[in-house]
Amino acid sequence: MGLPVGHVTQVPDLTRTQQLKALGNGVVPQQAEAAIRALLARAEPTPAIAA
Repeated sequence: MGLPVGHVTQVPDLTRTQQLKALGNGVVPQQAEAAIRALLARAEPTPAIAA
C-alpha cells in the first residue's frame, strides 16, 4: 500500500478491526489513481485551444 512497516500495526491500543478499517480506507486513493491513469490512457486526445 506504500505505507511504512508498522504504520497501522504498531499504533498503541488499536484493535485488529480498527487496523483493518484503516487499511481498507487507505487503499482508495491508490485505486482511484490507477483508474484515472487507465481512463486517460484510453481517452482520445483533445485539440489544443488557441489562446
